[in-house]
Amino acid sequence: MQLFPNAGQVGAHFGVVLVHHGDAHVEVATFRSDIDYTDGRRPTTVHFESSPEQDVLRRDFTINALLLDPDSNEVLDFVSGRADLNAGIIRAIGDPVRRFQEDRLRLLRAVRFAARLNFTIEPATFAAMQALAPAIHQVSVERVRDEISRILVEGGARHGFELLDASGLLREILPEVSALKGVEQPPEFHPEGDVWTHTLIMLDGLSNSTSPPTLELALGVLLHDIGKPATFRIADRIRFDGHVEKGVEISHALLNRLRFPHAVIERVEALIDNHMRFKDVPNMRESKVKRFLRMPKFEEHLELHRLDCLSSNGNLTNYDFARAKQHEVPPGQLRPTPLITGHDLIAAGCKPGPAFGAALREAEDAQLEGRVATKEEALKIALDKLYSTTLTTK
Repeated sequence: MQLFPNAGQVGAHFGVVLVHHGDAHVEVATFRSDIDYTDGRRPTTVHFESSPEQDVLRRDFTINALLLDPDSNEVLDFVSGRADLNAGIIRAIGDPVRRFQEDRLRLLRAVRFAARLNFTIEPATFAAMQALAPAIHQVSVERVRDEISRILVEGGARHGFELLDASGLLREILPEVSALKGVEQPPEFHPEGDVWTHTLIMLDGLSNSTSPPTLELALGVLLHDIGKPATFRIADRIRFDGHVEKGVEISHALLNRLRFPHAVIERVEALIDNHMRFKDVPNMRESKVKRFLRMPKFEEHLELHRLDCLSSNGNLTNYDFARAKQHEVPPGQLRPTPLITGHDLIAAGCKPGPAFGAALREAEDAQLEGRVATKEEALKIALDKLYSTTLTTK
């Protein structure tokens, strides 16, 4: 504070000062040791230290406890963090049970680091995670949500979810996903195995994509078949009637429970709701295909379908058809300016009502299919639809 009079104490109790220098904002933390974590997150008492080694001993994992001496440019390693980095190991500092009891979120952080770096978790550390997995409920859902999100998009999502499962954390925070295990699928469509195996292969595919996945796509991959356990039945073969609708319902509840933003939930639900429609694309009317291709964020729908196919029967016929159609149809033909609007129907003497929407859609379908090119032709289509609807209603 003496060196930087304009600095602010953002965490005075923890010895943290925020230094402002031009556009840079740097948090400077005093060396400290922490005592008595009673809430599983923050220490009750903080003792300021002059020794960097004492500061390191309160941290989570050895690979996160390396310090750099800015005068000598020497790396200070008091807990063999460099050896664990070289060996690809996530190891808690000191007693792993105590480290996780201090901050239960470290249970998920261990998984995230192991997933992103493709590291293994040291046996004693992993045993502590398994023993303390139920304690994750003491962590706020927002913090849990953020760690799940990062596991999904930072790389190594499959490895991350395998670790969540093996540690017992998956059944605690995502029981709906844990329920995918052991749910058999028809081998003629899914030779890879049960729904859990299929989902893991798709998560692995996310890591192999040319660009990092969006959070919405990653959640769509994780949850696209979440409705299958509840709809499993055996008739002439294994069937999942209504699993899409059930999946939307379950995902809505799950994502709301974790307090994902409404916009994220909407996009994930759209991915789940439409992921089975690709099988019908070659047989769709031209207007229906164009409406399908112009869905918001269609590239995410397309990528979800590609991963779905590659993780099951490997048949990309419908993917290739949709991709070719997407490149074939100019943007102006996907969303042409409507030839008529509701005002035109009113001007023609029609009384506004629920049938207007269907009539306008009929006219737009004709326009998308090239059956009409003028306002007069479109109006006739719409009026005919209104007239037939009125007769049917009567």
